[in-house]
Amino acid sequence: MMSAGIVGADVAWVLVSCALVMLMVPGLALFYGGMVQGKNVLSTLMHSFGALAVVTVVWALWGYSLAFGETQGGLLGGTTHLFMKGVGLEAKGTLPHTLFFLFQGTFAAITPALISGAYAERLKFSAFLLFTVLWATFVYAPVAHWVWAPEGWLLKLGALDFAGGAVVHLTSGVSALVVALVVGRRKGARQPPHNLTFTLLGAGLLWFGWFGFNAGSALAANELAALAATNTHLAAASGAVAWGIVDLVRLKKVTALGAASGLVAGLVGITPAAGFVSPMGALAIGLLAGAVCYGGVLLKEHLNYDDALDVVGVHGVGGALGALLTGVFATVAVNPAGADGVLAAGNWALLGKQALSIVAVAAFSGLLTFVILKVVQAVMGLRVDAEAEFEGLDLHVHGERAYHSGIAMGSPSLPSREAAPTEASAPAQAPLSAEPAMEG
Repeated sequence: MMSAGIVGADVAWVLVSCALVMLMVPGLALFYGGMVQGKNVLSTLMHSFGALAVVTVVWALWGYSLAFGETQGGLLGGTTHLFMKGVGLEAKGTLPHTLFFLFQGTFAAITPALISGAYAERLKFSAFLLFTVLWATFVYAPVAHWVWAPEGWLLKLGALDFAGGAVVHLTSGVSALVVALVVGRRKGARQPPHNLTFTLLGAGLLWFGWFGFNAGSALAANELAALAATNTHLAAASGAVAWGIVDLVRLKKVTALGAASGLVAGLVGITPAAGFVSPMGALAIGLLAGAVCYGGVLLKEHLNYDDALDVVGVHGVGGALGALLTGVFATVAVNPAGADGVLAAGNWALLGKQALSIVAVAAFSGLLTFVILKVVQAVMGLRVDAEAEFEGLDLHVHGERAYHSGIAMGSPSLPSREAAPTEASAPAQAPLSAEPAMEG
């Protein structure tokens, strides 16, 4: 028998959404895993699966309480729910409290996994684990409180973030930039992605799972969930189209990696706006995200930082852009709980609030990430040694190989694609592979 206030249809939809968001973790693992060298694919997959396991435990012990416990001045949750105290079958909204805890935990788990694309192929696994625990505690939980807790200061200010443009994508994108700068560049020459089939399959799973990510954030089986689902699909499609158009103009061909990158850019862009804009607004956001994130990925070539799998260009740029465009396209015509933006009512104040949220979240995430990296570096060091990087992290760190064929492995000791292509002979690809191609 359900507790008073709990709605069965809402429970069913959010249960499904939990599963969909959790599916995004192996989707992300494949998306990233296909872009690294064959000798590092298991290491890259383990970053996503490791984050899912470790952050889930952190979330249960203290993370959820810091994010959604009784507020401490709108900046952080308190000790209300430490060790899941008070998180039972009682109603939280129309859901059992445990289900709300679980749904929010899937967001907490995938966010640090996104950052792993910036340090792929060179970070110690022990450093990854410690960094992930500290980052989930000191970066993710406070920002989640600011934006989504009832007394969070950004929520009370009126900033809009439906499903995590700032909480998930901006935090991970800015942190990825800091990680790339502190950890340093990979050694060796550029290498192309070893398995784009993995990457496309991963992108498809992300597209599929994102329905739970965005539409599930309605926390109910209602018209708002339907709107968010529609907007999610439209933005993903238009993001892929926009990226493909830029590909065609720039490279005279539409690349598979570009299509995958574009749809993810569209999904990132619509995340903060999914429940606040009309379907035509979502289409526009996806188009802009695909084009702008393409440029964001190219930045690393000009600024000389080694964001291995383009977390900064897609998630950082896309998250910030989506937050700003929410202030442009938001309308109470589709969600009275939101606000009218620039186009609906000439409301520039909302755009200002969105900009303030971007600056606050970016500054906080960047500073705390830098401090956390310095702590990890002092405790155990960050990078594997040069020999391990050359041999590959799969064998050196995990004692396993994804492939037992020398050619598939890209083993330095066998004739293979490990021989670095020159700049002149390297195949032209979309920005994600214009330098995505792994080094080492």
